[in-house]
Parts: sequence; C-alpha cells; structure tokens
Amino acid sequence: MQLQIFQVDAFADRVFGGNPAAVCPLESWLDDSTMQAIAYENNLSETAFFVPADGAYTLRWFTPLAEVDLCGHATLASAHVVFQHVRPDADAVAFDTRSGRLHVTRGEDGLTMDFPALAAHPVDAPPADLSAGLGAEPAAVFADMDYLALFESEAQVRAIEPNLTALARLDERRGVIATAPGETADFVSRFFSPRMGVPEDPVTGSAHCMLAPFWASRLGKTTLRAYQASARGGVVHCTVAGDRVRLSGRAVQYLEGTITI
Repeated sequence: MQLQIFQVDAFADRVFGGNPAAVCPLESWLDDSTMQAIAYENNLSETAFFVPADGAYTLRWFTPLAEVDLCGHATLASAHVVFQHVRPDADAVAFDTRSGRLHVTRGEDGLTMDFPALAAHPVDAPPADLSAGLGAEPAAVFADMDYLALFESEAQVRAIEPNLTALARLDERRGVIATAPGETADFVSRFFSPRMGVPEDPVTGSAHCMLAPFWASRLGKTTLRAYQASARGGVVHCTVAGDRVRLSGRAVQYLEGTITI
C-alpha cells in the first residue's frame, strides 16, 4: 500500500520555522495501530490523517505515543494540504473531530482556525511535580485540558529548563503551558507534554484555546499577538469571540512523499 504524506511547517512563513506536522490524506481509514505506527515513525509532535465525509473531512491527530482530542498546528497543516492539493478552489474547509466541527478559512494574511475556547480554572494546590518539572515556582497555576503556569516575566519563561521526568508524572492533564506577559507580543508561552511523546512542542495552537481567553481577560482586549518561545518559535494571532477562539497563522510545505507499507 502507498500513501501520500506531506510535512508542513505551521505557524511559520518560511521552512524550518514554526511547528512541523505530517499530514496523510486518506480515502478511507487505516486501522488505529497503523496510524499510530506511522506517527511514531514520523517522530513529529503530531501526524494528522483526514478522510472525506459529506462535503467536509473527518480529522484525527496522533502524537508519537497517543491519539489526542485537539491539535492546532496539525489542523492548520491539514487545511494547507487541502487548499494546496485537494481543493485548490476552496477558501474554507470544515473538519469533524473529537472536539467537534472545526472551520478553517484562508485569506491574504494566512489561515484562520475557529476553535472552542477553554476556561482556565485556578488550581489551589498544584502538584509538586509541576514546579519541580519547570524548575521554578509559578506565580499561579490554572488548568483545563492542560496545566497553565503563570510567570511574571518573559525572561522566566525563556529560562525554563524542564525536568521531563517530573512533568511526565503529571498524568491528570495533557501537558503544561508556561506563560507570561510578552516583551514584544501580548504574551509568550512554552508547552511541554512528555507523557504524550512531545518533550517541548514548538508552537501549540490548541494551547492558545486556553491562553487567548486567559490573557484577553487579564489585558482587557480580545485581539492578541502571541509568541511561543521555543527554539523554532512561532507567532499565533488570536481573537476571542465568546466561547470561540480564532487562531491565525501561515503554513509552508517542507516536503511531499509516499509511504510504502
């Protein structure tokens, strides 16, 4: 069997930036073990698979170790593949996912995803492994799908040297976001999810489903510019609209190939 595969740098305006995702368009589903094996072989933070379904596409995401409920950068990458290779005449695409229907549109400024907003709930007694894993004591901790550790400065977030063994013990949540006010952006962040096979994710769209409403409330504005301060780095433009978050960025294709299995 031969399958198409694309690798796309999401939240980037050039190759080697942003967050790389693999994308496999399918005519019908492979068995779950095969998709998980492909994701493990790719060894990227996410591999996306989509299948046509009633004018839309059913989309699934896999880290090297597990299927996940929501992924931003691999959705952006999947939309890029649809627009460039599957439906070049389209300016909008809908994906049915574990997190409901997600819409992506394209315009002159790149691609915009419509995602659910997530509330950041205060955590009164954070687990000890959180501070141990980050090597620093956050000013406050919140949680939803992930833990959100709030720091006072961008310099503190950039200086984090994670203890991945400690962070991997935080099995109550998908991962840990470290965030602070930004120096040139409204806010900065980093994201760690070692128990999902992602030590540090370069640019995490889904984390901004919680980050954008969190910072919108604190800063008193609904349109924000975010920067994820990983080694590759990437900009995410965020707009908060009630219970939805619009996340915008560019995507660049790095490679196109064939998987033989």
